[in-house]
Amino acid sequence: MLDDFLVRAIIAGIGIALVTGPLGCFVVWRRLSFFGDTLAHSALLGVLLSISLNINVSLTIFVVSSLVALILLRLEKSTNLAGDSLLGLISHSSLAIGLVILGFLSFIRFDVLGVLFGDILSVNTNDLLFIWIGGGLILAVLFYIWKPLFASTVNYELAEAEGMNPERVNAIFTILLAALIAISIKMIGVLLITGLLIIPTAMARNLSNNPKQMVVLSIIGGLLSVFIGLYASFEINTASGPSIVVVALILFILSLLRIGKKNYEK
Repeated sequence: MLDDFLVRAIIAGIGIALVTGPLGCFVVWRRLSFFGDTLAHSALLGVLLSISLNINVSLTIFVVSSLVALILLRLEKSTNLAGDSLLGLISHSSLAIGLVILGFLSFIRFDVLGVLFGDILSVNTNDLLFIWIGGGLILAVLFYIWKPLFASTVNYELAEAEGMNPERVNAIFTILLAALIAISIKMIGVLLITGLLIIPTAMARNLSNNPKQMVVLSIIGGLLSVFIGLYASFEINTASGPSIVVVALILFILSLLRIGKKNYEK
């Protein structure tokens, strides 16, 4: 069964959607969308470093993205700059460093578009194992820190007063985001991973009445985006990663109809 590239792509997409749903909810609740973009941009630097040093790509992306995340957390405490200024500084700096390194790698041929936009149809059996094992570990850690993470999202000071150590939990959460980017970079790419993380969650927020329902609906939205996006990509010969994100956008637009209906009933 796994010899079929489309089946492998679907299995990979399911694995990623199961992880992006819960993580995406916290990204939306905590207003960290730009933070996700910053980590995604740093992934390009990780890819180029892995090629330069001949190291595993996913491992390098995880290490670089984690370091960027921890540097951001440190700078927030040691400087007077606003959070969005720090995010912009780190995001564009890591992207610029990556492009400078790219200039020195002109003698090496690699798929730049694949890095930027992903190619889920090229995943192999080893990629599936990496996605599902890595995704399972991410969800396990997220489940373990769920209570203090949710508490610090609602009220940071109260969580700190109750001894939940929100600073440590925040650091763990940022590392989980870095891990997600590392396991999904081949499927969605640097420029689109934040879209899959945010858009199904935004759709779920329009349709849900409580946090648990929002998590479930965000997972369903991600799964539908993968299924329909892959089918459309296969049928009309479009890029798989962008097709998945476009479907997620369409689902979000459809979810706005419920908002409009609720406002009309009021």
